Amino acid sequence: MNTEQKIIVPLDVSTLEEALALVERLEQVSFWKVGLELFVSCGPKILEVLKSKSKRIFLDLKFHDIPNTVRGACRAAASYGVDLLTIHATCGKDAMKAATEAVQEGASLAGVKPPKLIAISLLTSISSRQLAFDLKIPLELPEYVLSMALMAQEVGLDGAVCSPQEVAQLRQTCGDDFLLVCPGVRPIWAESGDQARSLTPAQALKAGADYLVIGRPITAAANPDRAWEKICEEIATST
Repeated sequence: MNTEQKIIVPLDVSTLEEALALVERLEQVSFWKVGLELFVSCGPKILEVLKSKSKRIFLDLKFHDIPNTVRGACRAAASYGVDLLTIHATCGKDAMKAATEAVQEGASLAGVKPPKLIAISLLTSISSRQLAFDLKIPLELPEYVLSMALMAQEVGLDGAVCSPQEVAQLRQTCGDDFLLVCPGVRPIWAESGDQARSLTPAQALKAGADYLVIGRPITAAANPDRAWEKICEEIATST
């Protein structure tokens, strides 16, 4: 897999028309993320369009509910034939186990390949201080993220979402077959925005990330095409 295929670009827009405009402009992007805002706005239509263009899809809906509801949601989502699907690790073992079974069932019924199911360990907008003082979690942030990832691995999930600052520890502990997806990635020239635990793309890949989610530095740039090229160049000259 070349470097460009490891970059996932979020379609963090509110309408199908805006999403299609981005996909058309950045035709060199092969992997797109569809999150809550766009999916709630236009439903599975955007998935159909992306698949018609032979794009890979990260359906990032971050399911978080009781096991039975998670099972039903994952079964339905798996039928779309997407590549990655997310669930919060804080759902607990029962919900995550139900999710792993459901994606197999849903994909089988639809005759498609099941998505890789990955756990949200901790949102990358949350800092160590917020974890301790707002969420009242007594663990240090890296320890908490690792415990969530290990719990997900134990029940059979394919990987985890983590910030690039935790990826080296997770790679070392969880092994090479555990998929690690890193949002919170910012190129040298971009602002961090609301990402509290960020690294550059080259640093994240060196640390062991399988995929990088890079949004606003590309999609909010005055020239998205050039921003994409700059990120690819930055990685190439740093590896």
